[in-house]
Amino acid sequence: MNSAESFPEIIAVVPAAGIGSRMLSECPKQYLTIGDKTILEHSIDALLAHPAVSRVIVALSPQDVHFHRLPVAQDTRVTTVIGGGQRADSVLAGLQAAKEAQWVLVHDAARPCLHLSDLTRLLALTATSEVGGILAAPVRDTMKRAIGGRSDIDHTVEREALWHALTPQLFPQALLHDCLLRALNEGATITDEASALEYCGYHPELVSGRSDNLKVTRPEDLALAQFYLTQIQS
Repeated sequence: MNSAESFPEIIAVVPAAGIGSRMLSECPKQYLTIGDKTILEHSIDALLAHPAVSRVIVALSPQDVHFHRLPVAQDTRVTTVIGGGQRADSVLAGLQAAKEAQWVLVHDAARPCLHLSDLTRLLALTATSEVGGILAAPVRDTMKRAIGGRSDIDHTVEREALWHALTPQLFPQALLHDCLLRALNEGATITDEASALEYCGYHPELVSGRSDNLKVTRPEDLALAQFYLTQIQS
């Protein structure tokens, strides 16, 4: 395991202002529990486990009543900002609070199964890249494109060179800030942070990550995440 001295100081931003409607639960999905912690706490803990990550900034909904009740809220390395209606707005709010950082990570609030080895490989980009990159997993399944507006298959998509985008995603703070701001101002569709850089003509690097770094999106994901966390922590 590389030491903190091997990397520049890293600040992580976790957009957690969403409501997670696909989980069909009474509270936002990041506050559902796996074991004795919420999904969000597992996600934050995975970041703070790396010695190079000095601080985690969590972007919360103005109506959030859950976060400050959690034990992790008392950790001096964890601070909060008010997020926005879109993911990009929340990330921008976090970046404003991380102006002193040269490099920032952005990690999904509901992605609790991050492995330390994946994070270390991603952070290695700080020594070789001026643009940054993302954890990603090669697509293994056969991919189908539907006919527009219908559930019928139009054609099979060639899966070679297709990757599942994961998080964390790592970029220079100023570059990500400027690209997000430009993309939002110009009405671009931003699905993740890398897409903002792509919109501005940059080509972030793909760093192969573990496929068990899943995002909890649907009810059935909870049991799978619990199993994966058991393996990580054992």
